[in-house]
Amino acid sequence: MNSTMTLYRGTFLDTPSDPFSGGTLRTEQDGALLVRDGVIRARGGYADLRREHPEEELVDLTGGFVLPGFVDTHVHFPQVRVIGGLGMPLLDWLDQCALPEEARLADPAYAEGVATDFVSGLVGAGTTTALVFGSHFAPAVDTVFAEAARVGLRITSGLVVSDRLIREDLFTDPDRAREESLALASRWHGVGRARYAVTPRFSLSCSERLLEACGDVLRTVPGAMLTSHVNENTREIVTVEELCGCDYVTSYDRHGLVGPSTVLAHNVHPTDPELALLASRGAAVAHCPSSNAALGSGLFPLARHRAHGVRVAMGSDVGAGTGFSLLKEGLQAYVAQQLLADQGHPLTPAHLLHLATRAGAEALGLGDEVGDFTIGRRFDAQWIKPAPNTPLDVGLAHATDPTDALARTFALGNPADVHSVWIEGDLVRETKPALVG
Repeated sequence: MNSTMTLYRGTFLDTPSDPFSGGTLRTEQDGALLVRDGVIRARGGYADLRREHPEEELVDLTGGFVLPGFVDTHVHFPQVRVIGGLGMPLLDWLDQCALPEEARLADPAYAEGVATDFVSGLVGAGTTTALVFGSHFAPAVDTVFAEAARVGLRITSGLVVSDRLIREDLFTDPDRAREESLALASRWHGVGRARYAVTPRFSLSCSERLLEACGDVLRTVPGAMLTSHVNENTREIVTVEELCGCDYVTSYDRHGLVGPSTVLAHNVHPTDPELALLASRGAAVAHCPSSNAALGSGLFPLARHRAHGVRVAMGSDVGAGTGFSLLKEGLQAYVAQQLLADQGHPLTPAHLLHLATRAGAEALGLGDEVGDFTIGRRFDAQWIKPAPNTPLDVGLAHATDPTDALARTFALGNPADVHSVWIEGDLVRETKPALVG
């Protein structure tokens, strides 16, 4: 039986070539994408494609524009209900807000509710792919994988492990960490849209033996990723150096945890040798600007990362971050680089879209599958269409060109402006008109 094809009509914006290396925003105004089995099979002007495929189902997305689904490279599943804990630096925020909430996920029923809130929050913000910091409890990790599978979210996640310097009810040990991680990977890695991520919380809370166990799991599970935190807060960095006797990146690297499948979050205060090491290993950094600002961690040195050749993508860092929307993160990234003045990297709208889409796909090893609207990619997409008379609707009505429209979207947009979301051609979110009366 022949599979069906769908023709999507609209204005499509993406960044298949890196704006940091001379690429530009690609625009297809009154364009069309032909999608079969969730994969883009053709693209071009609407009139031409409609003439070639007159019988295919048409989905009209004119008005507003269509972006690739966002790729969030650092977000914490257990922290969705503690967003907004302002006024504290990292370690105090962990002790008072994040870790007490994370301990509650020992209760399977509570974890189920959190997983529902979490996946809904991501998809509602236009995120279709995420590298997710899981839970310290294996059943809760099963729960978030299951909820992501139910909705269709493309997810890479795993068991978070620690054995020192945090709440004892979140502790594990190397043998248990290895056993539970491998069991989770056997259930989820490569199943549907799920993959496994080895997840030491940070080297501050992981003994050498536990990091060794993480290395064992990473080598045992082909195609697994490694994610953790690095160089987020100056007090944290000093403690890591005292505990490990080396710099932060080396504390992971000496256990074989830094490579092309590694994404480390934050890196606000790196040394030049650490940047050189990250670049030589092909690792990526998840830039989380809202979190960095909210916790007072600092301003991200993007220009230094680029100068050393370190790959950078975007993360929301919910719940230290202030929401799921990578539109907000893009705006915050822009502001942070403006504040760095001569030491910052000026960002255009194309840079922001690239960081939120294509760069994330490449960081997660999914560059051949998602991140833009090139033929052969999965149709992961979001239709940005604000409600009438909202600030973004007014802004888009007066935009001079697609680049200006994209700039206004990063400045004014929020999840309410994401009308519809598709993952691999499946419609997973659609805004319904509000009932009146």
